[in-house]
Amino acid sequence: LIYGRKYGWIKDLTKNFDRSVGSFAWNKYEEGHVLLYFTAEDHGESPIYELRDDGVPREKTRIHADDLEVVIDDRSERLYFTRMSIGAPSEIAKLEVASGSQPEQITHMNDVLLSQIDMQPLESFTFKGANNEEVQGFLIKPPGFDPSKKYPLKFLIHGGPQGAWGNEWTYRWNAELFAATGNYVAVMINFHGSTGYGQKFTDSISGDWGGKPYIDLMKGLDYVEKTYPFIDKNREAALGASYGGYMANWLLGHTNRFKCIVSHDGVFNAESAYGTTEELWFSEWEFKGPPWKNRELYRKWSPHLFADKFKTPTLVVHGQNDYRLDVSQGFDLFTTLQRLKVPSKMLYFPDEGHWVLKPQNSRLWYKTVNDWVDQWCKEKR
Repeated sequence: LIYGRKYGWIKDLTKNFDRSVGSFAWNKYEEGHVLLYFTAEDHGESPIYELRDDGVPREKTRIHADDLEVVIDDRSERLYFTRMSIGAPSEIAKLEVASGSQPEQITHMNDVLLSQIDMQPLESFTFKGANNEEVQGFLIKPPGFDPSKKYPLKFLIHGGPQGAWGNEWTYRWNAELFAATGNYVAVMINFHGSTGYGQKFTDSISGDWGGKPYIDLMKGLDYVEKTYPFIDKNREAALGASYGGYMANWLLGHTNRFKCIVSHDGVFNAESAYGTTEELWFSEWEFKGPPWKNRELYRKWSPHLFADKFKTPTLVVHGQNDYRLDVSQGFDLFTTLQRLKVPSKMLYFPDEGHWVLKPQNSRLWYKTVNDWVDQWCKEKR
């Protein structure tokens, strides 16, 4: 939106653009010229768009970009930004706007280190998910991949739920590291509720937490098992955090196809989670009100009510300072698993919140999570 301070008018510049704007940078305004540049998630990327006063966004370059800044001098108009990929952290790049050339990377802080690592490309695939609608997924092979071999699978489930996997670098839940540690294939599905596929697709998860997303995940897993013969469907693990942790808990009560599960900071009891979160509006949005007004929906999608079906070995992870999903959710899940005599373990961080951010804790987290998956998915020799 743009606001005219003098006369108080408001104009929606992107009302016909069905994506969410990320970072943006103003340009000098001249009639018929570019008004601003911005990024927006789209199918696992974050392209740069230009917007003129006709209100029609136009894609300039299809990379994963962020942190835009426009610099104008007598010679040209340049756009500076950070760019990244699944296999490389952020670097600074520039785009000569008028020339139509490809972006040029300016900094090379990680080139030497990355040259010593076998980073695998992010492979995209699509399949028919819930409601027979197209759903996108991604796959990463392990270093030194041999197509004649069979590989165990790490099935990664993103949080949000209004979030998405994509061609971006992250220090938490790094898919390249998951694939490389122990030689696994990593698979990620952008289920209904994910961002970058239009507002209707994103909103479709509200009130349906264990519905369409679960269908998408199971159909996506069916698809990769059928399409990629190097995946060993008898050695698969499911891992998720936040909403992904919720879905890991939901899987516990609805399928036994995984050898093990990792549930990090997830909803276990939807009603008690409502009373212990700092983000009260979120539960009321997702479950259409508070529990006393819509108890049926809270109970319909609450994993704890399906505990009688829990059988899969599960690692529970939670931080004491998690105010989004209180640590009691993790303890409740772990106690239930122990009471049911389901093989289980809990990793508790007294000094972390909803995310594991301290470097030493991150190392412990990766080691514990990957050791747990290896325990159940690696072939015994």
